[in-house]
Amino acid sequence: MRKLFGYSFVFPCIFAMTMIAGAAEPVVRTAARTGGTTPAFSVMTWNLEWFYDDSKRDNYSKLAIEKSSPTRGHWNWRRDAVAKSIASVKPSVVALQEVEGQRVLWYLSRALQREHALQYAEYAIEGNDRYTEQDVGLLVTKPVDVLTMMRGNVTAQMRSEETYGSVTKHLAAILEVPVGDELETVLIVNVHLRSGEEGAGLRQKQVASLVRWLQVWEKTPVHIVVLGDFNTEEVAGKVRPGSELSMLMSRGTRDRSDDLVDLLVMSDSPRQQTHLLNGKQFDRILVSRSLVDDDPKRRDLCLRSVAVRRDLAIRGGVDDKEDHWERYWEMDASDRDLSDHYPIIAEFDVR
Repeated sequence: MRKLFGYSFVFPCIFAMTMIAGAAEPVVRTAARTGGTTPAFSVMTWNLEWFYDDSKRDNYSKLAIEKSSPTRGHWNWRRDAVAKSIASVKPSVVALQEVEGQRVLWYLSRALQREHALQYAEYAIEGNDRYTEQDVGLLVTKPVDVLTMMRGNVTAQMRSEETYGSVTKHLAAILEVPVGDELETVLIVNVHLRSGEEGAGLRQKQVASLVRWLQVWEKTPVHIVVLGDFNTEEVAGKVRPGSELSMLMSRGTRDRSDDLVDLLVMSDSPRQQTHLLNGKQFDRILVSRSLVDDDPKRRDLCLRSVAVRRDLAIRGGVDDKEDHWERYWEMDASDRDLSDHYPIIAEFDVR
């Protein structure tokens, strides 16, 4: 499909994007959403903020033990509340960050089955963040299938160049998505990058590693989705040249036809924050243009909508920051927000 990008007969399916010469931000026009129908494919990214059960037996770091749910009752509440939010939108793929591991994903998928009659399979590969013991994972439901999973490795040659950094929390998978009588392949990469302004240098090196791995992983898939908690300080539509997000979106090439598209720019509120901190947009869904531009010669996946769903995380009003981070389990359950991050959901139709 990349060969099609250079031709004028490839038209956008739901938007037209016009770049003003020298401008930092595209002008975006979105068409009306398709209402009342189930999308052919949808993805959600959500940092669940220390989604740890109450068992301490498999936690080794002091921080991981401290952040675990204090009791079984507290864990059951959080697991079921998150399941309810996911069940309300039924995404094909749920990319989660700050989870304890595959076991808690299994508990979550059982809650989705038990309470909402939804069948999700859970996928995770243990990372190597020994300080937090956080991992990332995927929940996937039919008819989407996971063909294979992988993690990248910083090789000895990469280390010698001092350009690359270890991405301790990431997972890549190749999905098969039915499109009519055929299957389309989607490479999905779930990442959680280093946080903080002081971590910008390491995030640059982590992105360099991701770009290097993408060069290998993308050989088969038709589409690419890179999503998760990038911990970026960049604002949607105003990404600074040379920043880690700019580097990831350009995929390390000067050819703009293979750039990834930041779907947050195409939401109804592109300036909407994705985090409890005012103005912060740490979370993103980036996709290849093949998921945005419609190929008029065949039926294929095409973007329908994208939205930041604060309502799925916030309960009874936005938490006071100090209460949320310092006295979370002392708050009334009806007021506790499920995370300090807000999920982003992108939906795709077959056109």
